[in-house]
Amino acid sequence: MDSVLGFLEDSIGLGEAAIYRLGSSFAIAIGLFVLNRVLNRIAAKWGKEPKGSFRARKIIGYATGILAGILIGGVWLESVGAFTTFLGLLSAGVAIALRDVVADIAGWAFILVRKPFDLEDRIESMGIKGDVVDIRLFKTTLLEVGNWVDAEQSTGRIVHLPNKFVFAEPIANYSRGFHYIWNEIKVLITFESDWERAKALLRDIVERHGAVPGGKARDALKEASGRLLISYNVTTPTVYTSVRDSGILLTLRYLCEPRQRRKTEESIWEEILRAFAREERIDLAYPTTRFYRAGEEGKGPPD
Repeated sequence: MDSVLGFLEDSIGLGEAAIYRLGSSFAIAIGLFVLNRVLNRIAAKWGKEPKGSFRARKIIGYATGILAGILIGGVWLESVGAFTTFLGLLSAGVAIALRDVVADIAGWAFILVRKPFDLEDRIESMGIKGDVVDIRLFKTTLLEVGNWVDAEQSTGRIVHLPNKFVFAEPIANYSRGFHYIWNEIKVLITFESDWERAKALLRDIVERHGAVPGGKARDALKEASGRLLISYNVTTPTVYTSVRDSGILLTLRYLCEPRQRRKTEESIWEEILRAFAREERIDLAYPTTRFYRAGEEGKGPPD
């Protein structure tokens, strides 16, 4: 062995320590290469789907590469302090190169600890609405609602959001805090209609179909106010009056559960159509064009 080292020192011009480090590095590289091939064969043999095998090979490649950097770096750094410095620099390099992955893991930890949402909650973020169906290390999975479907019903699509969105995007949670949402239905009637009669009919309809029964709204508000500064002076349905270009606008406002929005709208609209059909002095309005004839409808020229 000594003769071999002496021959290498004379031939290459390297010291004994450098030759030892080169040999150790070569042995580590060969060993990890063999380990990588063996693990890839196992992954190919036991993988049920091509995508699963591909992902397994990628993970094995990343793992053996990182392990090679650590082991070979340890061979070339003599002292423990230097090796610690190397690990610190390596960790910083990995954090920079994989900053999105690190941010996703941090977001996952934030979701578990702070719980801005949980499974089965309906949330909206990044312009996407959906029910949370899965929370994993790197992504949150939603069953999409809304989009091209009215009243926020399910589209059937699965949407994956990277967990880092909890730090960068606002999150609207329909299910946490106060368990109800305010919904509004706008009813436009003509100027010639009896708007007071129409408003009385709408108030009766929304109180029958849109009221949260049994004081549940007050109980939910009381529960939410214990955790968040939420306060409503009025939780009962109401009807507001305003004027638009084409008629008088009566807006029904009421509380409902997020997933019952379309069902309550349907019930209320059907009752409105039946009630207005029985009234001769109430007509629904729509955009119209009116021709004004000054000679017949005007006040005439001034004296």
